[in-house]
Amino acid sequence: MQKPWYKQFWPWFIIAIPALSITYSMTALYIFSQNKVDLVAEDYYKKGKGINQDFSRLRVADALKIKADIQVIQQDITLSLDKGELADFPTLRVLFTHRTLAEKDFTQMISPDQKGRYRFTAPESIDGPWFVEVEPFQGEWMLNGRLNLPSSDPIKLYGQNKG
Repeated sequence: MQKPWYKQFWPWFIIAIPALSITYSMTALYIFSQNKVDLVAEDYYKKGKGINQDFSRLRVADALKIKADIQVIQQDITLSLDKGELADFPTLRVLFTHRTLAEKDFTQMISPDQKGRYRFTAPESIDGPWFVEVEPFQGEWMLNGRLNLPSSDPIKLYGQNKG
């Protein structure tokens, strides 16, 4: 005597294939909807217009011969500023922008020690690709650079000219 269909292996195996596919698809859809990658800025037009203003601030940093080195060891960040023709070491605004994850971006206002070193601690581990902008509180000039962390060597930040 033959078993009824619901007690056999093959019908359940055939039903399981589309059921698992639907389950995996719904899980992937949920994960992707919760973890969006911000490759394109929402206000890309305004950012594009602001690039020209940033270039002029980079040129001002070059004219004043301002340069900096930044070193990251775990979450401890040290920025050494060569103030060039500036009279003194200013209070700086440092913006760390992650290349793909906007929720990791952070800004820090920092003051120097007597030797022109600025030290601060990142809010969380900052491994991966980053873009860094350094500017004084008033924003007259700007330095920038790209970081791929972890890195044991100091990374140079420049104005518009890379050297």
